[in-house]
Amino acid sequence: MATFTILRSTRAFLPRQSCQPFQKYQISSIEPRRHLSSYLVTPAELAKALKKSPPSPISPEPRVIPLCAAWFLPNDERKGIEVYREKRIPKARFFDLDKVIDKHSPYPHMLPSAKTFAEAMSSLGIRKEDTVVVYDSKELGIFSAPRVGWTLKVFGHPKVHVLNNFKLWVEEGYPTESGELYNVECNPYPIPKLDEAKVASFEQVREVSLDYNKEGAEGIQILDARPNGRFTGKDPEPREGLSSGHMPGSINIPFSTVLDPQTKAFLPKDQLKKLFEEKKVDPSKPIISTCGTGVTAVVIDTALEEAGYGSPETRRVYDGSWTEWAQTVKPSDSLIRKDE
Repeated sequence: MATFTILRSTRAFLPRQSCQPFQKYQISSIEPRRHLSSYLVTPAELAKALKKSPPSPISPEPRVIPLCAAWFLPNDERKGIEVYREKRIPKARFFDLDKVIDKHSPYPHMLPSAKTFAEAMSSLGIRKEDTVVVYDSKELGIFSAPRVGWTLKVFGHPKVHVLNNFKLWVEEGYPTESGELYNVECNPYPIPKLDEAKVASFEQVREVSLDYNKEGAEGIQILDARPNGRFTGKDPEPREGLSSGHMPGSINIPFSTVLDPQTKAFLPKDQLKKLFEEKKVDPSKPIISTCGTGVTAVVIDTALEEAGYGSPETRRVYDGSWTEWAQTVKPSDSLIRKDE
């Protein structure tokens, strides 16, 4: 396995004064040489695509950009930027899930404003016409990359994929590099428009929960990606002082159950479909995915997409997820349930 070490300036990915996002949405007329065939891509597919359209700062043509989205829970001593420095796909950029957020929100990882998103993409040197392949840490396989991929999609980036996964990339001997961050050419990114139809708010989820089991309810399903112990209320939340439990009528599908226990990659489509069927998820009804802070909820949302289960038009992700829910619901509503 080839290993490359880069020791350069740590100033990369910081917005420069001369690089501001466009104030109006602009569409490039340049088309990529090759589209990756599906949303989830294998290491072999990514390696082939990178050879054809490498992330060169010189070429004006659309490129394939690897984007590391490594992130760990707050009670984990590991940090995403540290594992990025230790081992990454050559020329990959780093998307900081703790920084590209709504900084005015009291809840972690809430979607940033369109301007903040455009500034982040500008400083990462990503162009609107580039194909972005998001990937996770090799330690976790699949965890936070789907959330970052979903973020790019809801802000309208045309070509987004998730690598399935970096653990296999390393094990199969594809090249990696290590070292500090390095400068990339800043490219002004157009300020996009958020696709609000893909995002569920607290008020919308509260209405679904209050309507549970009532006559005439819409039958919207809530899928909770947290581990079973937190869902039942038997185990604590990783964030101190936050009550565990679940929303009325929600279905627990721990995100780890949609992943292969050995490779940490998504299960094949037929196995994912069987899992959702066993959990009695109705593909004809709308689905809202939730978790602790809106990160692993997107692992479930991605698994639904990969399995072709349900309609993409009726799937949403609860951005605030359990962290917002447990801090906002009124005790009198009885909207935090615990199993006896």
